Amino acid sequence: MATSYEMGDYQTAQTLETFGFLPKLSQDEVHEQIAYIIAQGWSPAIEHEHPSKAFNHYWTMWKLPFFGDTDLGHVVAELEACRRAYPDHHIRLLGYDAYAQTQGASFVVYEGRG
Repeated sequence: MATSYEMGDYQTAQTLETFGFLPKLSQDEVHEQIAYIIAQGWSPAIEHEHPSKAFNHYWTMWKLPFFGDTDLGHVVAELEACRRAYPDHHIRLLGYDAYAQTQGASFVVYEGRG
């Protein structure tokens, strides 16, 4: 009998997050996700990590979360700044929900070179 791994089911694909099973998001789709995070009143935050360490510990936060910031352009500019500073890292965007005290959204914007 073949194991799940040999059969090639969805569990064999190593992904970074839920959207990892979908085609890569376009720039417009990323902007729509950021706009959604802001529209929900969540605080955007950026994290990054080298691909070799992405699955074995917490990711490093890029600056502080954007508490109260509703400027989509500012969030996009910081994503680009993080990418320039760490071009080989995975970079993800989070949306912190202060009311529920949890992450309302989390997705990888850029996949680094491993």
